[in-house]
Amino acid sequence: MRSPDIQQLGMFSYVSMKDRVPSDHPIRKLRVMADSILGEFDRVLATRYADRGRPSIPPERLLRTSLLQVVYSLRSERLLMEQFNYNLLFRWFVGLNVDDPAWDHSTFSFNRERLFGEAIAQRFFEHTVLLARMCELVSDEHFSVDGTLLEAWASHKSFRPKDGSGDDGDNFHGEKRCNDTHASTTDPDARLIRNGKGKEAKLSYLVNVLMENRHSLLVAVDVRHASGTGERDGALDLLASADVKMGATLGADKGYDTQDFVAALKQRGIKPHIARHTRGRRSAIDGRSARSKGYTMSLQIRKRIEQGFGQIKTIGSLRKLPIIGLPAVRGWVTWTFAAYNLIRLGSIGEWWNPSPT
Repeated sequence: MRSPDIQQLGMFSYVSMKDRVPSDHPIRKLRVMADSILGEFDRVLATRYADRGRPSIPPERLLRTSLLQVVYSLRSERLLMEQFNYNLLFRWFVGLNVDDPAWDHSTFSFNRERLFGEAIAQRFFEHTVLLARMCELVSDEHFSVDGTLLEAWASHKSFRPKDGSGDDGDNFHGEKRCNDTHASTTDPDARLIRNGKGKEAKLSYLVNVLMENRHSLLVAVDVRHASGTGERDGALDLLASADVKMGATLGADKGYDTQDFVAALKQRGIKPHIARHTRGRRSAIDGRSARSKGYTMSLQIRKRIEQGFGQIKTIGSLRKLPIIGLPAVRGWVTWTFAAYNLIRLGSIGEWWNPSPT
């Protein structure tokens, strides 16, 4: 029997929002892990708010909403707030009731800008690593490192002489420009650099990450000014910040195959599993090390680090940065990698305990 198309809508619902989210939906895992981390943030968040004044957006909701923006590739706060008008999954994840009004996008941006920063992002990222360590999902012996360039928001036309000369025209063809004599007027922290031979130079930031090889989780992130030696310098800083012990191995591509970098690794007692230069110049990795089984395995696993870069550039919408300034870029990039870690953790077995709420 065909039912009539009656348009009268019900005014009440007796089904809770948590029941409308499928029990096997990946967002449930993300909510459990995010809440377990935010539970450790109470003292830190309390110091950022006054005891008196008008109530603000709860900081835990601000951070959960920021996770959703990264996971669901929402490029602006306006589109993010629009989702709360009809997406029950978003409301359940953040903690809004069905009848709670959605925030104005400018109000949300103002509150998040006051709360969110490099320190909060770094602390959250470190807790994702701690969560993985507590579940014994992180290797302490085998690591990989790599770096990538993220294009800055500033344009080529903003890259002008530091002494103020030549500011009247936008035609820079034939002009010799370098980071020593020029800087962007839009984003002074961005640096002009090429991503390889034969490619055009772009204003960019350099991002380095350290990955453990067991489950391809990221254990340290470094964001800095782009430079020719930035990847190798960043790798050494990452090893120090992650407290990598003697006897560990480090996989890397040919860009790290230099005498100075390999010597620095050996001085720290770390075995270099770096892809060798076979043409043009002599490799710093001897043939005996390159023939070992562990060396071959490290180079195979090292390629998984590209998954993290692909995630933040496509899903995280960071192929071209929407923010300016090194502190802001460092905070948002670290936050995006923290979301990547949580997604990775959610896909590794059934170690987590689903929350009934």
